[in-house]
Amino acid sequence: MSRPLDIAILGLSLSSSWGNGHATTFRALLRGVHAAGHRVTFLECDVPWYARHRDLTEPDFCELVLYGSVDELLTLHAGRLARADAVIIGSYVPDGVEVIDAVVDLGPRRLCFYDIDTPVTLAKLGRGDEEYVARRQVPFFDLYFSFSGGQMLDRLRGEFGARRPMPLYCAVDLDIYRNTGAPREWDLGYLGTFSPDRQPTLERLLIEPARRLPEMRFVVAGPNYPPQIDWPGNVERIEHLPPAEHAEFYSRQRFTLNVTRADMVAAGWSPSVRLFEAAACGTPLISDWWEGIDSFFPPEQAAIIARSSDDVVAALTSFDDRRCKAIADNAYQRVANAHSAAVRAGTFVEAIESIAPKTDLATRHSERRLRV
Repeated sequence: MSRPLDIAILGLSLSSSWGNGHATTFRALLRGVHAAGHRVTFLECDVPWYARHRDLTEPDFCELVLYGSVDELLTLHAGRLARADAVIIGSYVPDGVEVIDAVVDLGPRRLCFYDIDTPVTLAKLGRGDEEYVARRQVPFFDLYFSFSGGQMLDRLRGEFGARRPMPLYCAVDLDIYRNTGAPREWDLGYLGTFSPDRQPTLERLLIEPARRLPEMRFVVAGPNYPPQIDWPGNVERIEHLPPAEHAEFYSRQRFTLNVTRADMVAAGWSPSVRLFEAAACGTPLISDWWEGIDSFFPPEQAAIIARSSDDVVAALTSFDDRRCKAIADNAYQRVANAHSAAVRAGTFVEAIESIAPKTDLATRHSERRLRV
């Protein structure tokens, strides 16, 4: 590292993990960036639904700044954004299109996008929905960090004009996510906000097995599940589980279930942070299938792939402790070697440093006009 970087990030939320996966993704990444000696400012729009559910108000790994509007952002923080070595704008930032145009006008030294929702973003852009980024803005970015790899990178480059798309998968902080030694309480658990497109898979891979195995215990943690869901009596519900309690939650499960959003399944190469978190806690993984999962967690070696209720029932009734431990140990090693916060932060910083910064203000504004 030649010198510490000053990085400004505009993201959906760092302060609240309620109903979104962005907070835990950013927290793991930024802890790694901070540990490597870089300075990060995270700027978050202060919206009421996250204000009511904040579980991190004073992070020790970055400066957290809340702003109320785009006008306030520019009035109070334009200088900070213009001086930063890199400005990163995330997906689902409120008023994202306006924010991107405003930041481009400032002529930042390096400008990147971190899309934690790439398949959703491209599907939205394909139908003309420009909720948080406009199609015309994709070529503005020096780097387009993508939650998804594989075909999504080709589409970003070929269809949308991204100049340099690259995968930046989720990661896990191994200092926070580890087995706590808690006694086992559930045979199978799931952590995730309700999503209509995930619910049929959850029904197939957890609720139906629970009905078939009334002697076993199951748990589903996450908000927004509608009251009409018919939960079997042996399925415990937890409305919201803050990140500080995730490691304990995973440690109390014999298996943990991963269920993937339909857009992510269609895209492939989109590993959920929950996979990495559970693996870091030494809990064997049961997951639905999507293209690329075998490169992260080879089936039967580091994860159990379930396509049907029968697959889940078979794992719960026939896998002994020795086989479970072997799968969990293999998954842990893969995460520790390739998907820790430290590893991902190194990839992130190296990518930023590979971009030649625009140092002359006139040149920066001139390039901005050419892009527009």
